Amino acid sequence: MAETEIEWTDATWNPVAGCSVMSAGCTNCYAMRMAKRLEAMGMEKYSGLTRTVNGQPVWTGKIHEDHGSLQTPLSWKKPRKIFVNSMSDLFHDAVSDRFVEQVWEIMAATPHHHYQILTKRPERMHDLLIGWKKQPLPNVWLGTSIENAKVTNRAGALRKVPAAIRFISFEPLIGPVGNIDLHDIHWAIVGGESGPNARPIREEWIDQIYDQCSIHDTAFFFKQWGTWGADNKKRPKKANGRTYRGRTWDYMPPQAFAI
Repeated sequence: MAETEIEWTDATWNPVAGCSVMSAGCTNCYAMRMAKRLEAMGMEKYSGLTRTVNGQPVWTGKIHEDHGSLQTPLSWKKPRKIFVNSMSDLFHDAVSDRFVEQVWEIMAATPHHHYQILTKRPERMHDLLIGWKKQPLPNVWLGTSIENAKVTNRAGALRKVPAAIRFISFEPLIGPVGNIDLHDIHWAIVGGESGPNARPIREEWIDQIYDQCSIHDTAFFFKQWGTWGADNKKRPKKANGRTYRGRTWDYMPPQAFAI
């Protein structure tokens, strides 16, 4: 487990490493670059997870279940918001059902933490959780990633998932999502892409999501402009900042802190 600079969480926990490119939002995934770097540093957990294509690291589809890290949250006594699998997708097809269940057992045993799980595979998330026939854990937030209108169907799949808190990460937002239905979605994170190959974000795309958050009483969190600012100029991420409509937006789902 590690501290993190991600604005909407406190720490990361990676019991799984490795993934596959699934949609356009994966193209410049920071985790692919990080996995390549960690492999070069000699970390066996990340060995063989990426290959080089046109000079850039790309997932191979290989998955590593790290059984040794499963127990780590049990020793972390201070309550934290924990992003689960920032270096993978817990619901990747290659992650075994039993391993996902073991992750759930650890989260159930540590109710003082809030766990945030993002997937691009909400259908599998739904099928597993329904199959278990268990009540949702009140300290587990379940989310999906949506980068443009082509994958807005993930919102409908997420809505069917039994969860105390459902959220959507619109990051990297690389296209409009239209009047997306945020009914029964408790939290929305919006952010532009960063890095040397970042694709631009447009303020009107953010406006669409903000308006739907207002309609459906969904907490709105604006993470970053990324490499492209509100004026459509390319700069370092820090120079573009996090200000939208003249202020920062750090709202969290109120349901999370009622448990």
